[in-house]
Amino acid sequence: MGVTIDPTVVGEGPDHPKEACGLFGVWAPGEDVARLTFFGLFALQHRGQESAGMAVSDGNRIVVYRDLGLVSQVFDERTLTTLQGDLCVGHTRYSTTGSTTWENAQPAFKTNGSRGLALGHNGNLVNTADLAGPAARRGPATTDSDLVASLLAAHLDQGLERASLEVLPTLSGAFSFVFMDERTVFAARDPHGIRPLAIGRLPSGYCVASETCAFDVVGATYAREVQPGELVSLDERGLRSVRFAPSPRQALCLFEFVYLSRADSRLIGKSVHEVRRRMGRALARQAPVDADMVIPVPDTGHSAGEGYAEAAGITYGEGLMKNRYIGRTFIEPTPSLRARGVKLKLNPLPDTIRGKRLVVVDDSIVRGTTTRQIVAMLREAGAAEVHLRIVSPPIRWPCFYGIDMSTKDELIASDASVEDVRRFIGADSLAYLSLDGLLEATGSTADAFCRACFDGQYPVPVGAGEDAPSKFVLERL
Repeated sequence: MGVTIDPTVVGEGPDHPKEACGLFGVWAPGEDVARLTFFGLFALQHRGQESAGMAVSDGNRIVVYRDLGLVSQVFDERTLTTLQGDLCVGHTRYSTTGSTTWENAQPAFKTNGSRGLALGHNGNLVNTADLAGPAARRGPATTDSDLVASLLAAHLDQGLERASLEVLPTLSGAFSFVFMDERTVFAARDPHGIRPLAIGRLPSGYCVASETCAFDVVGATYAREVQPGELVSLDERGLRSVRFAPSPRQALCLFEFVYLSRADSRLIGKSVHEVRRRMGRALARQAPVDADMVIPVPDTGHSAGEGYAEAAGITYGEGLMKNRYIGRTFIEPTPSLRARGVKLKLNPLPDTIRGKRLVVVDDSIVRGTTTRQIVAMLREAGAAEVHLRIVSPPIRWPCFYGIDMSTKDELIASDASVEDVRRFIGADSLAYLSLDGLLEATGSTADAFCRACFDGQYPVPVGAGEDAPSKFVLERL
């Protein structure tokens, strides 16, 4: 007997996992490092739209500027002109620990009175409550990132590199850090490498970024990835490396390939676009359907949609248009506007889809409410049939490593069958790509990834029930 899904219980919310944060850092004497960081962050805007910030140093002092909003809203020509120096770190935030407040914007800044540090973080710690003693809580911020910055500041009299070697081994969970003192940029990844981080070469120095697409924007050449458990230092002495912890195995978040990373980035040496095309082709083989047209859900559905159409021998076309300038608005439609079907982000193309049997390719389903609206929208625009194809397995377990889906209640597939979900979203058919098919498309084995949201196998232990990490853990202590 099927499960009845109550839309008021599922609630309103995104059908894609929330973004991870974006990191960029640069050491390049003689360059306009603030402007380089601006464009690097602009390329990483998809990883977080709540706030943006950067810290710059001229070798003597660190200046930090950050605010709520998109990169282009936070920074302008006048602001960038005031941020002068030879090294800089920047951050775009989507909150996974702590509320969306100015105090929680990054980079976090700390000082011991004579030395300073600024830090940006992508990921989520799972031992935040254990680390949050009185000495570690400094200021009004409520993020694990600010907590780490405080822990580092407590050891700053030894220098930031030595402080890092003291603090980083005590952290558990997912973390990619880009941080700096007055003279050196540092980068570090957790021992499993759950969140991505790469190194690029500039004509006069180095940069680091969450994704390689940022290197293309600033004219850097990809050098290599920061290795799991590695601390990298960038300054006048060049690129230096030290291991702060052994790496039991790599466990890159598999969702970086599915959704989080931009299609023009490369992960573990592989093109994200090409992997997504292979995902689409695999899904066409696993779940064929007699249809007239394949359309993607923008933007991450494009590559996979092309692959599906190619393998299935079905025409590929655009049936949904995305408003690319809506950004993340803080002004919500009123209930009456929602009831009238105000479409902020996606609009159908009726002349293209009217009377057609559609295969709609998307990357994932989290809650199901937005997908349900898309299916209804396509039917209203005249689609004869709507067959939904998802190029990842059902998301059945929460993420505690930096994607904001930390409870099973948010996940429509956590206790519902594929048929239950199909009925809820109103599609004529629904099929997901198998985990084996997804892994095969990446060209790597299961052990190369964190797959916890699909199979419940967490590479770093997390608590259960009340002991599980909470987004607002520091606000409740």
